[in-house]
Amino acid sequence: MDLPAHHAATVARAQKGARLIVRGMALNAVLGVTKIAGGILGHAYALVADGAESLSDIAISVLIWAGFRWAAMPPDDDHPYGHGKAEAVSGLMTAVVVLAAGAGIGWHAVNEIREPQRLPQWWTLLILAGVVATKVVFSRRLEQAGLDTDSTALGAEAWHHLSDAMTSAAAFVGILIAVVGGPAYASADGWAALVASVVIAYNGFKIFHRSLNEVMDIAVPAKMVDEVRAMAAGVEGVASLDKCRVRKSGLSYLVDIQIRVAGDMNVRRGHEIAHAVKDTLLESKLRVSDVTVHVEPV
Repeated sequence: MDLPAHHAATVARAQKGARLIVRGMALNAVLGVTKIAGGILGHAYALVADGAESLSDIAISVLIWAGFRWAAMPPDDDHPYGHGKAEAVSGLMTAVVVLAAGAGIGWHAVNEIREPQRLPQWWTLLILAGVVATKVVFSRRLEQAGLDTDSTALGAEAWHHLSDAMTSAAAFVGILIAVVGGPAYASADGWAALVASVVIAYNGFKIFHRSLNEVMDIAVPAKMVDEVRAMAAGVEGVASLDKCRVRKSGLSYLVDIQIRVAGDMNVRRGHEIAHAVKDTLLESKLRVSDVTVHVEPV
């Protein structure tokens, strides 16, 4: 069944996001195995823990991927506004995991500080440097995709990958200090990881707050509402506007707008103007997927 253009565009954005998530899963698998192998051979406990976290992140990415696949489903009888909220819910789950990861890394870091492990090999720094660079590049790519599609889940996944980069960077700093300073600085790895855990937990809170706001239908930026009002007001026959409410639903927006037309206008003409307003918004570049227009006389 052919979908209307505005719904097809939403599906395309969701499918693009799902493809990026799959690439992220493949990246985590490769880096996770590399870090664990390097950590075991190089006596770097922090590297082994970092690799285990990368492998566990794959399960989280599966949830994000499933959220995008669900969000790509067109509206049906049970979900007349589509399934866009699935994308925000998957972002919410990611936020919870990032918070948990921050707490877990902090706990392990404290244990490392109390009981420093064997000094790692210097070459493990090369692995970490490559991991950090790869993760930062991929995180920025995800972040840009999230901005382009206004995706909460992609933004959350970008922070998720960046958090992994922060953990690896902390391990790099700690191992570097331990290698250069010797046994007296064996706990440096733990202190660096502890600082990273605080940053990760803070970012997890930000992701959680943003995702929760979307689930709770927080007001969109005033600029978005102004653009919707300007487009509606420009339709021939619209005398003025009253209420205009816009809410985000996953990768698209839902609009509820009240227009005023001439009081002596017949019902058919008023109906045609309402349809023109709806079509104008649906065909715009604002990623609007549904519009409800209320008509009132001047």
